[in-house]
Amino acid sequence: MEAKTDHDDLTTQQKALAVNLDKRKYGTFAEIGAGQEVVRWFFQAGGAAGTIAKSISAYDMTVSDAIYGPSIRYVSRDRLETMLNYEYALLQERLGARRGAETDFFAFADTVAARNYLGTNECHGWMGIKFQATPGAAPSQIVLHVRMLDKDNISQQQALGVVGVNLIHGALYLYDRPDELIRALIDDLSSARIEIDMVKFSGPEFGSIDHRLMSLKLVQLDLSDAAMFSADGEVLQPSEVLHKKPILVERGSFRPVTNVNLDMLQAARLQFVNHVALQEGASAEPEVVTLMELTMRNLRSTCGADGEIDYDDFLARADVLAATGATVLISDYFEYYRLASYLRRCTKRPIGITMGVPSLIDLFDEQYYEHLEGGILESFGRLFRNDLKLYVYPLFDESTRQLVTVQRLKVPPRLQGLYEHLCENGYIESIDFYNRDYLRIFSRDVLRKIAERDPSWEEMVPPAVAGLIKERGFFGYPKPGAPKAEVAEG
Repeated sequence: MEAKTDHDDLTTQQKALAVNLDKRKYGTFAEIGAGQEVVRWFFQAGGAAGTIAKSISAYDMTVSDAIYGPSIRYVSRDRLETMLNYEYALLQERLGARRGAETDFFAFADTVAARNYLGTNECHGWMGIKFQATPGAAPSQIVLHVRMLDKDNISQQQALGVVGVNLIHGALYLYDRPDELIRALIDDLSSARIEIDMVKFSGPEFGSIDHRLMSLKLVQLDLSDAAMFSADGEVLQPSEVLHKKPILVERGSFRPVTNVNLDMLQAARLQFVNHVALQEGASAEPEVVTLMELTMRNLRSTCGADGEIDYDDFLARADVLAATGATVLISDYFEYYRLASYLRRCTKRPIGITMGVPSLIDLFDEQYYEHLEGGILESFGRLFRNDLKLYVYPLFDESTRQLVTVQRLKVPPRLQGLYEHLCENGYIESIDFYNRDYLRIFSRDVLRKIAERDPSWEEMVPPAVAGLIKERGFFGYPKPGAPKAEVAEG
């Protein structure tokens, strides 16, 4: 394999030129919507004849259908992958025999809806590349979902062109360094212009990638404020999962998932489903999307001395969440009103957030809203806009031996009237049907018991979670086969 050149700190034009001057790289560009924004960089950089086998823009739907087949949604992942597969296969068919022995073929495609004339549409798109790392190799693939955040069409098109060049250059030269590849996706841009909320790697060059970790990095590197993955580790595009659905979210550390976490979600879901059915007059049970949310603030709270997120700890939490079948949302929304605004982009149907009494107390701490001109009133105005409810799980207070519920909770006196107003009008609702045996379970006690080798922790978590912790040595549990001395030191 030829040695890679140094591709650090290149401008967008220099990246396009580097690809054009590489005699091994040769491919097709297919772009639907927003013009030929990506391939334009390669034409303008010079030497494009060395890289571009074909450029096509099937802008008319009838023409597009004639090439790629009919589609329900033109700006979709399915459409993008159809384009990639078709163009890559056609490239191989036409040029494989003649130059396949010395060429790394690739097919780039995007399907995008930039800002329309009236400014009323969702500005987003899908882009991807199917490529060979070496001549004759089986292809690998990278797919992205992007949101364009500029206010005008021209700026959105320009940003789209830049991120497309970054993707092509990264795939061809940084495929063996996916961390760097992700970081380079918004070179010459900023997160104020482009959001990348999903990236999916597949193929032989990416066999060892953990897609959950890549989802985390999108948020950690500020490419997106949120990312999502399923219980089986499959990356999900949030707006597709949440589109026009009622949504129920539980935020937590999940270190590890306890019986309380599941009981809270199940009990809240029962009340939330009833609320949705009542609001919408549904005769059948509504299809509710339930999410377990991990915030970057929580993940950073377990950072080491170097300030870096502990990826092993994150993956351990992801694994125990997967054992419960959870869909996981990673977000940078510490404030609940920002989470609510994000979810409201995806649906106009009811939204529920479930939490314990300690989180509700924090919600009424005014220090968290000093950056807002309207303070806590502004934050609550944003949080409870439209149909959003909080479902609050009770707390057993060991110091007073009393059960603290929504009805018994006291907030600072100057906020008590606000609190009572929210409760009386149904914005804050007590979870009424819960398992009293779980009220004294806390994650911190599970971790302490694991450290003390007290086996009673196993009764505090779901059986599948307990089995996984013991099998894989999570959260300080002795790893299988670890020497006793090593365990003691840990």
